[in-house]
Amino acid sequence: MAKANVWVRDRRAEAAGYDPENRVLRGEKVSRASRLDRLIHERIRLGIVSALAVNSALSHNELKQLLKTTDGNLSVHARKLEDAAYIECIKSFDGRLPRTIYRLTPAGRQALENYLDHMEALIRATRQQ
Repeated sequence: MAKANVWVRDRRAEAAGYDPENRVLRGEKVSRASRLDRLIHERIRLGIVSALAVNSALSHNELKQLLKTTDGNLSVHARKLEDAAYIECIKSFDGRLPRTIYRLTPAGRQALENYLDHMEALIRATRQQ
């Protein structure tokens, strides 16, 4: 069943002018550097990376409030970004209370730039229709 869904999705992409093999989107060649980063594309992870791009550092609680999510959900998504070396996590204690601070790494900043370049290319290609 899953393979059929992938095939249908690929067929829809091809019908829209996107060729995943050659990376062409409605006649516009999409470079390797600007391919869609599936890791960042998810809503919470994109929110984390975007928030950290405009702030030097944010605490776990600040990100949780900003993204309106739960502790567990934020932790899972932050761990995926940390495993990819897009963010760094600094854990410490403030008295007896644990404190977690997140920062965007240079690799994370570059990944966000590539993602934004890709999205801009998609917008341009869609508007040219």
